[in-house]
Amino acid sequence: MAGVIRFDQHPSETLRVGDGFSLSDVDPDSTPGYSGTKEDGRLLLADMDDELTELQEKLFAESRFGGRKRILLILQAMDTAGKGGIVKHVMAAMDPQGVQFKAFKAPTDEEKSYDFLWRIEKEVPAAGMVGVFDRSHYEDVLIHRVHGWASPDEIKRRYAAIREFEDRLTDSGTKVVKVMLHISGKEQKERLLARLDNPEKHWKYNRGDLDERAFWGDYMNAYQSAIEETSTPDAPWHVVPANKKWYARIAVQQLLLGALEDLHLEWPKAEFDVPTERELILRS
Repeated sequence: MAGVIRFDQHPSETLRVGDGFSLSDVDPDSTPGYSGTKEDGRLLLADMDDELTELQEKLFAESRFGGRKRILLILQAMDTAGKGGIVKHVMAAMDPQGVQFKAFKAPTDEEKSYDFLWRIEKEVPAAGMVGVFDRSHYEDVLIHRVHGWASPDEIKRRYAAIREFEDRLTDSGTKVVKVMLHISGKEQKERLLARLDNPEKHWKYNRGDLDERAFWGDYMNAYQSAIEETSTPDAPWHVVPANKKWYARIAVQQLLLGALEDLHLEWPKAEFDVPTERELILRS
């Protein structure tokens, strides 16, 4: 599409957490690497849908001929940050048969009887799939730390377990894309009020979201520690400013496109003689 404004620098570079990262330095209102407007962002999102669709199909096709590659997108954020919008607007371009989506809720009694990664490992994407975690194993080092449901030593053990788990994922052919959607407390308040102002959004409102706002500073500290402890070369964190929903969507779309491109996908070669098959069809 002519005239579509693209990123000046790929989000995999501008949003990737590096040495000395400080969450407090990230402006939730900013649009790193992108100089376009909301309308420009909307056009870019639509313009890249075909490329996303083709790459996903290549990934799926490779797996049908022994390919082991897969994608896991992990979305973490404070409530109202827009995880659902990412799934709706970014993943909509993909073929549903090639997507594994899992929204993790509070663990069941059975899940609590196992180590925290037990329920997570059961949901990792199969070969050829794009997996999406709406919340994830990181809840066990975020809310558990904020509310003291796990001791400092246990939280430290979980950081190590997460690094080991994600190392195993990447070693087995999984490209892990970890995203924190970063909104401000002011923006969250406005979004909560907007839900109350619209009867069609009342079903989204949860008093628990309001209760957790009282721990905002504690959550930011927990995110800072989790990011520091678990951002690795093969599974880095990307912090996406998310006060502007349109920017968060195009940023995550670009991160997914970049991850798929890094897999160097190829269409499977035909295991039959194409001219012969064509002739048989013509004669049928």
